[in-house]
Amino acid sequence: MAARIAKLFTSHPETVGESYFGHMAFAAWFASRLLMAAGAAIVHAFLPFLFETTASRIVRELYERTHKRGSKNDVPMGGLSR
Repeated sequence: MAARIAKLFTSHPETVGESYFGHMAFAAWFASRLLMAAGAAIVHAFLPFLFETTASRIVRELYERTHKRGSKNDVPMGGLSR
């Protein structure tokens, strides 16, 4: 029974080559980037001269980061240099 419960928490992280806590850290980082993108988009909605490309740049970064997960071409946690 305990093994089945443990498997619930580890099966998905294993598919992307991470431990449970490594996956937790990545998901928290990912969520923080989404919150930053959302904040920039809200400000941009009212003040279109601010954060003109911030939200789309963050979304692109997140796509590239998740698309390459588990590969040797993995993007460092700090993000892209664009």
